[in-house]
Amino acid sequence: MNLHQVAAQLYTVRDHLKTPREIAASLRKVRTIGYEAVEISGMGAIDDGELARMLKNEGLACCATHEDGETLLANPERVIGKLQSFGCRITTYPWPGTNPPFGTLHEVREFARKLNAAGEAFHKAGITFCYHNHHMEFRRVAGKTVLEILYAETEARFVQAELDTYWVQFGGGDPADWCKRMKDRLVVLHMKDYAISTKNEVVFAEVGSGNLNWPAIIAAAEESGCRWFVPEQDVCPRDPFESLKQSFQFIRANLCGK
Repeated sequence: MNLHQVAAQLYTVRDHLKTPREIAASLRKVRTIGYEAVEISGMGAIDDGELARMLKNEGLACCATHEDGETLLANPERVIGKLQSFGCRITTYPWPGTNPPFGTLHEVREFARKLNAAGEAFHKAGITFCYHNHHMEFRRVAGKTVLEILYAETEARFVQAELDTYWVQFGGGDPADWCKRMKDRLVVLHMKDYAISTKNEVVFAEVGSGNLNWPAIIAAAEESGCRWFVPEQDVCPRDPFESLKQSFQFIRANLCGK
């Protein structure tokens, strides 16, 4: 992993992305930390062209985006135009909602069919379509996890993986093992640590400050061909920019090639 492959997930600082002015200031802060790229998510209302100019002015690449799931499945053409304005070639289905269609094998297969159809449309436009997991995909249906079924029921060229390390661990999986399983299919890795608080609760943590085996995870991700390594923190104990900075500094010092 090289430092230019490390991108900040902007969802981490979503509370500072509500207006164009806040977005511009936040992008500047992220670039000052040292990030050369971002993944767009959690953004307030802003014109695509204006956002593209902000990214260019700060020298930030857009490695990928998270988009509304319904739009991705029903109207991928709308997303394609947006990505083209950013010069971005990766987009991700972020989550299946609070009541996911994972009750029966038929429901999971039908959802996979929809993902595959959307992925085919993106593939034709030269865009990589990924699926982002949470813990819910580790529910077992017909003897297998939902995540296993989703990838088995979709074509690799149409549906790739954006694995989230925290949620794999929270769901009872092994992040390094899942990186290996996604060989030639792992495009983006969400680097999110998993820690236990003083209240004995599972909490999100800055990369390197939790319990995940990062050397093993990164080695497995690289072996599987991962292109982007993206620190993210759903909940931060302090200023989220400080959390992004702490993660970046750990990655630079301990995980990047010299």
